[in-house]
Amino acid sequence: MMAERPELKRNGTGFASGKPWLCALFVLACAVPAQAAETGFVAVPVGPEITIFDPGRGDACDGHDVPDMPLRAFRGVDGRVHAFALHYENRRLSGASILTLRPECAVVYRGAGNPDPAAHDDRAWLAATWTGDGRVIHGLIHHEFQAHRHPGRCRFTEYLPCWWNSILPALSTDGGRRFRKGAVPVAATPFGQEQDQGRHRGFFNPSNIIGRDGHLFALIATTGWDAAAGRGVAQPAGACLFRTRRPDAGPLETGVWAAFDGAGFGARFPGPDAPGGDAGGGACRVLPPFPAPVGAIVRHRESGAYLAIYQAAAGMPALPGERHPDSGFYLAASRDLLVWSAPVLVLETKSYYDSPCGAAVLRNYPVLIDEAAESRNFEDIGDAALLVFAETRASGCMPTADRRLLARRIRISTFLRQ
Repeated sequence: MMAERPELKRNGTGFASGKPWLCALFVLACAVPAQAAETGFVAVPVGPEITIFDPGRGDACDGHDVPDMPLRAFRGVDGRVHAFALHYENRRLSGASILTLRPECAVVYRGAGNPDPAAHDDRAWLAATWTGDGRVIHGLIHHEFQAHRHPGRCRFTEYLPCWWNSILPALSTDGGRRFRKGAVPVAATPFGQEQDQGRHRGFFNPSNIIGRDGHLFALIATTGWDAAAGRGVAQPAGACLFRTRRPDAGPLETGVWAAFDGAGFGARFPGPDAPGGDAGGGACRVLPPFPAPVGAIVRHRESGAYLAIYQAAAGMPALPGERHPDSGFYLAASRDLLVWSAPVLVLETKSYYDSPCGAAVLRNYPVLIDEAAESRNFEDIGDAALLVFAETRASGCMPTADRRLLARRIRISTFLRQ
């Protein structure tokens, strides 16, 4: 349920906040000179929750069908909406609209459980898609080498201390009925999986893919590493902007994604075992206010600004010197995908970044999606849209496998500030 804000008061511009971190709710204006007129945003959920997918009502094909990533949708060549939002047994959801999506039980992609981390073929989630024609679908795979499942690969027995992540390219030529992965990672650490690593390492949870100026972009999270591990180059933890050429002329080549390094898109992460000995190099610049993965990026049609929605826990870093004051879903805005505004709270809720102790539910993986989008990939948004997210029930101090994919209608208000 959205938190009420009795402390919000109107001022001469019509909006203000009792909390300075909200940057007076003038979202985009926080990143531009005070004398410039800019567009600000307020996003407010309205109406009740709408269930899109619920295994408890018989929507699932089997026990693997639980929401486990942000919804990624596109309009297929057949005119229907197709999407991915479930587990590592990747199944396509299809329907006449976002709210009528149902799973098709054929598995379109699965990792092979390969015990060799260099193969990047253990467990895999189709985490992002983009298509120009509804038939050829380009994708990003969130790949986990879960070393605790492979004898001799990790001295720990728990999931996170043995978790090594990479992002892989994927391609379907039949509208998303089958995918194959590319040979060169989009983003992998410059070092391999280590038996003694003791923490989650690598690149993980990409945002959706969005097109701009002849390129495709995605924000990809990294846990970071020190200079000793990175061949003399340290990588901070956070979210980095990756770019590749838009594949209008045919299938996307593998290994061509590069990340913004502060000066240009010069950081590349093909991993230590890339074909031809291509080691890549550099460090990507992490972008505030994102402390962790970004759920989705969309372009607001009226203003042309980009809006990013993500989840954060109270106390997580935001802009330099500031922290997120509440746990929930946040919105930030940008003109260039690189400089982002101070965050605005959209929905107050606990997520996987909070302790589940005492929580009835945890809400995760937020996306904004407009069923009236002009883009085949739902890259644009108007003033009325859907906030789609996964809800996980908690029991005691543990999240459970009882999960649903939900939506709430959302109203986006804009205003000008000098």
